[in-house]
Amino acid sequence: MTTRVWDYLDEYGSEREDILDAVSTVFESGQLVLGQSVNNFEAEFARYHGVGHCTSVDNGTNAIKLGLEALGIGPGDEVITVSNTAAPTVIAIVGAGATPVFVDVREDDFLMDTDQVEAAITPRTKALVPVHLYGQCVDMAPLERLAERHGLKILEDCAQAHGARHHGRIAGSMGDAAAFSFYPTKVLGAYGDGGAVISPSEEVNAAMRQLRYYGMEKVYYVVRSPGHNSRLDEVQAEILRRKLTRLDAYVAGRNEVARRYEKELGDVDGLLLPRTSPGNTHVYYVYVVRHPRRDDIIEALKRFDISLNISYPWPVHTMSGFADLGYREGSLPVTERLAKEIFSLPMYPSLPTDTQDKVIGALRDVLSGL
Repeated sequence: MTTRVWDYLDEYGSEREDILDAVSTVFESGQLVLGQSVNNFEAEFARYHGVGHCTSVDNGTNAIKLGLEALGIGPGDEVITVSNTAAPTVIAIVGAGATPVFVDVREDDFLMDTDQVEAAITPRTKALVPVHLYGQCVDMAPLERLAERHGLKILEDCAQAHGARHHGRIAGSMGDAAAFSFYPTKVLGAYGDGGAVISPSEEVNAAMRQLRYYGMEKVYYVVRSPGHNSRLDEVQAEILRRKLTRLDAYVAGRNEVARRYEKELGDVDGLLLPRTSPGNTHVYYVYVVRHPRRDDIIEALKRFDISLNISYPWPVHTMSGFADLGYREGSLPVTERLAKEIFSLPMYPSLPTDTQDKVIGALRDVLSGL
């Protein structure tokens, strides 16, 4: 059986009764869209993060897009972010009508290099989108100072950082708004798709609720301003409610796997393991390692029936779909170098010990032969 970086079946086996009860609860409720499960999940998710408001949506990409629109970002505006991210981060910025502007990432933790942000600010810059990547937070204090000085909005991309903390502050509580994805692979994943925007602002929340529902407020057919059809499904909301109570346990499980990797692979020459930046608590959405012969390693692991991912092999600024932004090869040297060297080991809280053993043994065997 092929070993992959993520699998939900072991988790489903242990949670099956609760998951099926969630489905049954919705089916028996008499309301399948924007019902009590959505209302309850939004309240509980906001409370978990210590913020006042949450609006759920249909996916993480739309969470970023609608979140930017709710903050007043649109055509003619520039939004500073990174290219070392999943393409949906940038697709959402473009979808909101804004222009993404990239800064490079740091060599040690692969997160936004906040020292480069101020030089990228122009009169058109209206927002910053720090990406809390791989399971830990961007250094937010410099960004908060810049936002205050230049009158910018901050939308945190928390798709990969459910439960992560930065100097005690939970991811999603440090900006004007924060966008989350509940894609099945996430630390808090649904059994389908989903997303949410949280914010301390009632104004942002009101805008989000209108945007996700065609631009209507409370009365169907009365459009205040053209919006979207972007609603979280009741079934997914009820499942997420149940799983939210286990989020801290999921994080603990991921950290346990990470500690095992560090113990067993920390002495392997040439293999750089993840570094947790000062003040951060890591949730290990993915366990990203680095080696200059990455491609050779991934190919060699196939003989052990191990298939690994790369997050991400093609920086967004190098993709043909974003050629109009004008970035050339070499413009973001750290991001481009990382894309040739990073890869992800299997990581999820229910990862069986024998699978960990298989991956560790195979990786040590392959690296000893390079």
